[in-house]
Amino acid sequence: MFTESSAIGSPPRYSGRRNLHHAAFFCHAPQAKQVSLIGDFNRWDPSATPMTKQPDGRWMIGLELSHGYHRYLFWVDGQRVLDPNASGKARYAHNEHVSLRAIS
Repeated sequence: MFTESSAIGSPPRYSGRRNLHHAAFFCHAPQAKQVSLIGDFNRWDPSATPMTKQPDGRWMIGLELSHGYHRYLFWVDGQRVLDPNASGKARYAHNEHVSLRAIS
């Protein structure tokens, strides 16, 4: 009979539970006072995911996101900004364009 204790030294088995993947987001806004990441993963809440300003003027954040496509925008000093490095664009509420990111 196979048990977890007999698996010592064996590679880990596949788990369908591991569906989160690390994703880094960068926004070039050196003059901005505040930048957040808003999207379907945080209910488009500007206060939920603030980004950190780097010495080179870029803002960054890393998140664990589920497999699939995610719609998002940068919230730069109260203004919605598309990500020029996104995987693509999609339309969201009120037919507005949003950035699209594939996570796999």
